[in-house]
Amino acid sequence: MTKEQEREELHRTIWQIANDLRGSVDGWDFKSYVLGMLFYRFISENLTLYLNKEEQRSGNINFNYAEISDEEAEYGRDVTVKEKGFFILPSDLFVNVRKKAKEDPDLNETLGRVFKNIENSAKGTDSEDDLKGLFDDIDVNSNKLGATVAKRNELLRKIMDAIGDLKLGDYQDNTIDTFGDAYEYLMTMYASNAGKSGGEFFTPQEVSELLAKITVVGKKEVNKVYDPCCGSGSLLLKFAKVLGKENVRKGFFGQEINLTTYNLCRINMFLHDINYEKFDIAHGDTLTDPKHWNDEPFDAIVSNPPYSIHWEGDANPLLINDPRFSPAGVLAPKSKADLAFTMHMLSWLSPRGTAAIVEFPGVLYRGGAEQKIRKYLIDNNYIDTVIQLPPDLFFGTSIATCIIVLKRSKNDNAILFIDASAEFVRGGNKNKLSEENRNRILQAFIERKDIPHFARLVLKKDIEENDYNIAVSSFVEQENTTEAVDIEKLNAQIAEIVIRQNKLRTAIDEIVADLEGGDE
Repeated sequence: MTKEQEREELHRTIWQIANDLRGSVDGWDFKSYVLGMLFYRFISENLTLYLNKEEQRSGNINFNYAEISDEEAEYGRDVTVKEKGFFILPSDLFVNVRKKAKEDPDLNETLGRVFKNIENSAKGTDSEDDLKGLFDDIDVNSNKLGATVAKRNELLRKIMDAIGDLKLGDYQDNTIDTFGDAYEYLMTMYASNAGKSGGEFFTPQEVSELLAKITVVGKKEVNKVYDPCCGSGSLLLKFAKVLGKENVRKGFFGQEINLTTYNLCRINMFLHDINYEKFDIAHGDTLTDPKHWNDEPFDAIVSNPPYSIHWEGDANPLLINDPRFSPAGVLAPKSKADLAFTMHMLSWLSPRGTAAIVEFPGVLYRGGAEQKIRKYLIDNNYIDTVIQLPPDLFFGTSIATCIIVLKRSKNDNAILFIDASAEFVRGGNKNKLSEENRNRILQAFIERKDIPHFARLVLKKDIEENDYNIAVSSFVEQENTTEAVDIEKLNAQIAEIVIRQNKLRTAIDEIVADLEGGDE
């Protein structure tokens, strides 16, 4: 089976699960149960496979962790937690809980206990923060699952069976990243149906891939990657696919303000088989309470921050002295935090690093404090490229966003402008960046030269003359697709129409005169 066939089969099955089970539970709420159960199955199988291979390496060929007693398994608890970051007793494994689910009148309580056991297995260890609260959004006693315990258990069994029947196989032998791909497809599906709420948590994979590739041009490995508004982690994890996770040497770092999405991001790391010591995802407000002071700078930064949200700004007198914001001499407006995120990312970017940020288009041309921040960025030669994206790419909004690429060390004193507003294909109810679209944008970024109606390299002095307005349309002239008009030919056609009109009027007048004469 080819990679695409595997993926299509997986997506078909997941779509069927969602349609069969959604019922009374709202789609965006229901995803927590489907994703949570997918995660539970993954870490159960991941741990089982790991322990089985360790035993088989020692000569115990027929060992199967899922079949040994809990008492026997306890002997390896400490070593397993140290290496994997968590521990699951054989009786608590997904496959064994599922086997007994039909005969378990307290399945909801069983699952609640198992989830707590998994989280508690990391208590007091280095992985505690990575496991803490991961199952909080799977409320096994929620009325959304059913009015009675029996009805809740019935739906929980259906979810377990549906997830258990997914043909994911040995994830290390598949040509696609099946658990991770299942997660991303579910997120895409629910986000597209959830409108704005969904769009806050998921950036389309095509955009994520473009951002990651932009930041690693010319590199085969990086030290650390970072996203200050990491959502479900889709942008960060694109580095694992673009470079290979082993080539992100010191790991994946991110921060997320929304608790539910923060949990989803950590789950996503595990589902993509990123071990606990290779990621550090923090919860909190990046602008006022950044968590990774001791980890910066970063070689590659990617982000799709929330557009034009409110923040403390100059209402907090401490922020103007914050080393992330103070160099510009002014703070982003309280009602528009976009460039505060930009300044934060620039501050934490390594001297040889690249940041690619999806931005609300207003940051390119709005006046006031934002113009002053743009002036600082341009005068200090930090803006490398501005890319105008097509409209209707993102869930929950149809606006045409842009990408600002930042570098601390550039080889020229110019900004490249790329007009990719027409680079899309229509897919379902959204526009998408096809592989061809992405490659054209990336190639223009790499070549860094003028391409008629698509890309233009503009010197800093010309941008100064444009009052630091860096809207792509100010520098890249769109192709005129209107047909040339032959004026002489058009005038001849008009004269002919006038003659015909006059003849028609004369004929009508004669008919009217005859009718009036007949009435006399």
